[in-house]
Formats: sequence, structure tokens, C-alpha cells
Amino acid sequence: MYRIKTMNKISPVGLNRFDRERYAVSDALDNENAILVRSAKLHDYPFPDSLLAIARAGSGVNNIPLDRCSEQGIAVFSTPGANANAVKELVICAMLLASRDVEGSSRWVQEQVDAGVDVTTVVEKGKAAFAGPEIYRKTLGIIGLGAIGALVANVALDLGMDVYGYDPFLSVDAALRLDRHVHVVKDINELYKKSDYITVHIHLTDATRGMIDAKAIAAMKRGARFINLARGEIVDDDAMMAALETGKVACYVTDFPNNKIVKARHVVAFPHLGASTPESEQNCAVMAADELIDYLENGNIRNSVNLPSVSQERSGVMRLCLIHRNIPAMLASITSLLSKDGANVENLSNKSLGNYAYTIVDLGSVVDDSVIRDVENLSGVIRTRVLRWE
Repeated sequence: MYRIKTMNKISPVGLNRFDRERYAVSDALDNENAILVRSAKLHDYPFPDSLLAIARAGSGVNNIPLDRCSEQGIAVFSTPGANANAVKELVICAMLLASRDVEGSSRWVQEQVDAGVDVTTVVEKGKAAFAGPEIYRKTLGIIGLGAIGALVANVALDLGMDVYGYDPFLSVDAALRLDRHVHVVKDINELYKKSDYITVHIHLTDATRGMIDAKAIAAMKRGARFINLARGEIVDDDAMMAALETGKVACYVTDFPNNKIVKARHVVAFPHLGASTPESEQNCAVMAADELIDYLENGNIRNSVNLPSVSQERSGVMRLCLIHRNIPAMLASITSLLSKDGANVENLSNKSLGNYAYTIVDLGSVVDDSVIRDVENLSGVIRTRVLRWE
């Protein structure tokens, strides 16, 4: 029986994907085979030798020590696109809040009532302080055209906006999701120069940390409105605060508040609401559970962030799954050892991602345990799993 440890409250819709005759699922398990997590920080968590996989019910994996997982042969999964619609809708909300000071005007109305003023007598005069532009026929710039960025681009076109997108790693699948009227640019400065609104949908990495700095802001159109529902650290707070003071940036909407940025003028801050919908939580939980099930039962990898995507239909009588270093002659060494036992390789898949690779080998006969041990002892092999078909 596989043991699944939950590290946060996970939607029951996702947990119900696990067949309880084959899976034990609890937040109190030890020696777990897999972890299902949302925001819990795992950097200091001691991984048991039994741990095979971690699935993050969400897109960001900054709470997971990826290098340590890779070195210990632990596959890490995320759920790209599962919360995309929720974030897309909040982007539309953010653009409206950045344009029309709805938050400030609502607060002003309440202040009038609290002060004993008959609010009906002052609204016509007071509303002028909260006027703002429409988003119709304005230009939206989108940094990152993945699952979320593509949805935002397409709905912005429906709202009558002109849309520019920038993504140096745009995949074929992502490009096919984009409406043909989206202007995809190769120079991010072109996006900065043209955009009245800018929204960012990229992962936080060493390369993207602080990328929205003073230089990037200087390239933007004066009075641009910036939306960050990706990760707080992508934006240099000091540079953004300076831009808000001068009016270079008219409004900054962030889903990642801190005590510094919320004190700045023209900041609208949410408490990390991007994926906070019941539909999103269910979608993420279902996708994460399905990824774990497919990996544990079939050895297939889909949507891993530290290992390549590799999957194949079942064939033969047993499957050998290997996480290993991406080094020359590894496949030849593996198949050579298997051939010594007379095993016929019925199907083989192999892909690499950076320094690591993953190989699935389906065999037509059951090989001796000693051969499996020889494979495990090959230089560069990190983890070996054997699956036998019932």
C-alpha cells in the first residue's frame, strides 16, 4: 500500500482520487512514499528513504528544495494551468482596480457615513477624486505567455484591448493557445514602451528575481499600471515605490504584500488571492493526485519541475524506472546489463533535463534481482524502481 502524506489542507475532491484499498492518505503518516503539499515549507523537512515523489497543488515550487530532491531521486510535480482561470479573473479585477479607485472611493463613502455626513449630499462632488480611465482600447503587456498569460491575453482581446506579449521560452503548445491578434515581441522593451497596463506571469528564479527594477521601469510608458500576481520578489520594491512617488507608475497591484510596499501611495495589495477559489483548489488537488498516481503505479512523469516528462504505455511483464545523471553511455550500460540475463527490451523511453535524466524500460521477462542490483550500482544511477504488472 502506498502512503501519501498531506502537508496542508487538500481539497477532498483531489483526495478522493486515491483508491483507499491501495493508498493510505493522512497528515499523520511517517515513512511516506509521496507528499501532497500546497504552501508548507519543506526546505528543512527530513525526507525519509521511502519518499518517491512530491506533488505541489499549485504552480510555484519555491517551498520545495528541488536540488535536494533531485539528488535523492525524488520527483517533484506541479500543476501548471490548474489555477489559471482563477488568476486570469483576478488580473481583470486588478486592471479595473488599478484604473478606477474603487477601493479608495468605497473607503471614502464609509468615512463620510462615520463622520455623520449625509452621504447622498456629497457623492457628486466627491466622486471626482476617484475618476480613472477605461481599459477599453488600451494596451496590455503580458510578461510570460504560459497557461495563465495566454488566458489573460485572449480575454483582454475580448475586452477590446490591444495585447502585447513577451516570452523568450514560448513553447509551441503555448503559442497555439494564443489568439492570432496577440502581438508577440522579442524585445521586452517594446512591450514596456507600448503598454498602458503590464501584468507578469513568470516563475521566480535567479534570473527573474528583481527583474522589474529601476531600469525596467524607466523603459515603461509614463503612467503605466503594473500588476504582479506571480511572485513578490520579481519586483524591486524600492524601485517601484520611487516610481509610484513620481507618477512614472500610476498604480501597483500586488498579490504579495509586505510592510514596506503597502505603505507606498497608489498600491493595491491582496493577501495572495490568485488561486483562492474553490474551483482552483479542486483543480490543483485533482491534477496533483493524478500525477502522483501515474508516477507511483506506472512510473510515468508528467509536469515534473526537476525531471523530464517521460511516459509510455505498459508493455511486457515488468518495468524498470531509473533516475540517473545525464552522462554518456548510460543507456548502453543499462541495456548491456539487462541483456546478460536474456531479458528482451520491449520498449524504452529516455529524456534528460539539465544534469538529470529519466529512463523507462519495459521488459518481456522478469529479470533476476541480482541484475537489478547491478543496474542500481551503475555509476550515475540515483534511484531505481521496479514495477511488475499484475
